[in-house]
Amino acid sequence: MLATPLPDAEEIRDNATFEAVLGALSRPGTLRDLPEPGPLCIALALLDRECRVHAGDETLSARITATGAALVPAHEADHVFMAADSAEALEVIAGLNTGSHLYPDEGATLIVPARIGAGQALQLTGPGIKSVERICLDGIHPGFWDLRARLCAYPRGIEVLIHDGARLLALPRSTQVTEV
Repeated sequence: MLATPLPDAEEIRDNATFEAVLGALSRPGTLRDLPEPGPLCIALALLDRECRVHAGDETLSARITATGAALVPAHEADHVFMAADSAEALEVIAGLNTGSHLYPDEGATLIVPARIGAGQALQLTGPGIKSVERICLDGIHPGFWDLRARLCAYPRGIEVLIHDGARLLALPRSTQVTEV
């Protein structure tokens, strides 16, 4: 009789990260814990050889290649790992794929660092939020919120995963964000 294989530490980490991402997307604005700080655990849990990825950090890019994902320019990417803290970053983000009315799932997922709990106050409404969720984010360019609103013409849009150390929150394309 064959023994059932047990998951190793990497598989346990990847499963916990994947569950945190799904939980954050299903409950926008709700904090989730990642098993490790930083974007690498998100990359390792989400990426495989069928993904096209852009990473603004060379060290992260090198680690992403181990997943088999193709490194591409941001406008061709399914997943984009970069800061959203400058006007130059917003120019790149403006060119991200937002999917189509037939295939909205082809919209990019943007993974950005920010300080959660400080800075700009935001109000979230939409699916997965009982009435209103309030969050504060620092380290994101003030023009990002108008740009995101233009990119997210539902059902088209981008998903945004925001990480701060080992904390994660998500803004699906269906979430409306108002600056408070």
